[in-house]
Amino acid sequence: MQALASPTNVRTSTTCGALLRELEQIWNDIGESEAEKDRMLMELERECLEVYRRKVNEAGNTKARLHQSVMAKEAEVAALMAALGELGFHSQTHMEKRSTSLKEQLASITPLAEDLRLKKEERLKQFAEIRAQIEKINGEISGYNHHINTMIGSLTLEEQDLSLRNLNECQTHLRNLQKEKSERLNKVLGYVNEVHTLCGVLGLDFGKTVSEVHPSLHGTSLEQSTNISNSTLEGLEHAVLKLKTERKARILKLKNIGASLLELWNLMDTPKEDKSKFLRITYFLGTSESEVTEPGVLSTEMIEEASAELERLSKLKASRMKELVMKKRSEFEEICRITHIEPDPSTAAEKSNALIDSGLVDPSELLANIEAQITKANEEAVNRKEIMDKIDRWLSAREEENWLEEYNQDENRYSAGRGVHINLKRAERARVTISKIPAIVDNLINRTLAWEKEKRMSFLYDGVSLVSILEDYKEARQQKEEEKKRYRDQKKLQDLLLTEKEAMYGSKPSPKRSSSFRKPNGYRANGNGSMTPTPRRNSVGGATPELLTPRSYSGRQNGYFKEMRRLSTAPLNFVAISKEDTMSYASVCGSELGSPRR
Repeated sequence: MQALASPTNVRTSTTCGALLRELEQIWNDIGESEAEKDRMLMELERECLEVYRRKVNEAGNTKARLHQSVMAKEAEVAALMAALGELGFHSQTHMEKRSTSLKEQLASITPLAEDLRLKKEERLKQFAEIRAQIEKINGEISGYNHHINTMIGSLTLEEQDLSLRNLNECQTHLRNLQKEKSERLNKVLGYVNEVHTLCGVLGLDFGKTVSEVHPSLHGTSLEQSTNISNSTLEGLEHAVLKLKTERKARILKLKNIGASLLELWNLMDTPKEDKSKFLRITYFLGTSESEVTEPGVLSTEMIEEASAELERLSKLKASRMKELVMKKRSEFEEICRITHIEPDPSTAAEKSNALIDSGLVDPSELLANIEAQITKANEEAVNRKEIMDKIDRWLSAREEENWLEEYNQDENRYSAGRGVHINLKRAERARVTISKIPAIVDNLINRTLAWEKEKRMSFLYDGVSLVSILEDYKEARQQKEEEKKRYRDQKKLQDLLLTEKEAMYGSKPSPKRSSSFRKPNGYRANGNGSMTPTPRRNSVGGATPELLTPRSYSGRQNGYFKEMRRLSTAPLNFVAISKEDTMSYASVCGSELGSPRR
């Protein structure tokens, strides 16, 4: 005990020594023997040793408990650090443990353990929230709501790994699931909108249609979220496909009804008021399926009404079939008239009436036959269009030629007056056009022959071969030119005889002769003394025979064609000469020819 150097030990030693001396003094006073003193001192030392031993044991136990607490805290910290993924703290605490007491170690590690415990609890809450969202989204995608039990089991497992790495992985997985949920939700909404549009067009109940797929698609409860499972997507896709198929079938049905309605309306001249209700059905004829978006336009009510209207018109058509046949025949004849085609006599009006009245022919078959003839006539009109355009050009030139002939016979055409310059310009243009007539005719003949060779059939104009018409026209035109030439030669001879007569007897023209030369045939004087053209007739002794054109053929059929063969080739007298003047010219000519030369 004397070896202790601390002040407390010194004071204890001093007190124990004083007490021992006082005890020895008391033993001396009592008269205790030395053996008894030694025994009592030994007993006193044994009791002191037991007290020290008890204190040492208590101190050892306290140290063991402190050491155990420190080790438990270190193990807890190590487990928390491992769970949280923070492994760099263990080596630091090991180095501090060598230089500090157990109480200091316990005091330093306890706050750290508390901080890590709080951090773990917060990390567990983060994992719980993320896992809850993941399980919820998985349940929505899979269509089952069992995420609560799964979450509890998953959180127990997650206590072993609460690192930031695992937390980031869970957050990444949650973001991917949220993205997939968003895509699925957009896909579901797209399908729902498409179903809504199709149901509106078809006139179906939208709520009933989507509720058959899943009740949440048309639910009004805010607590019930839209189902985005695979089964819902497949059901919506199947519903859209089914509605599109139904839409296609109804559009096809309405197209057929619309085409039939148009045909019947055109046949029977249906009033606009009766057609107005079903006009929108005819719009389907030129539209695609995606363009049909009007609500209720494909409803069963609309189809039933259109079918009823078609049935009504069909019955009305059967009662008015005879009238329709006559109308179609008139339409066919009008097409033939415009295109100068001979109509098929098998469906003539009189014959058709007789067949319908006798009941030998079904009016529908007769009407279909006439419609086929109309179609054929329209196709033939398209094939003949090029030649018909050339014929119109030729006829236009012929009209200008006729006008110019009438204009040239007007003696007052150069006199001053209103519109004279217009006629002069037209006459100039007419002369240019007339000069092209031979080329136009030759070109038309060549094109017609090429057409006939290509089609292997004759080109008929109002039932007459166009080539024959053009050849006859060329022949008549040539005869006209020859007669004009003979007239000019005769005129020159008459002028020569007149000049010789004037030289022999003097210039005394007779009034009749002068008036006859001043007044051409085919013209008459009007009240103002001017000459106006009058129509000329085609006769053997006439001034100028009328040249035949396809229009004269269309008006008189083949009469002109026969008349053309009988045209006379007599000289054309463009200026009529009186009989008296003719006799005088003949006598002069005879006397001149018969008198001997001197």
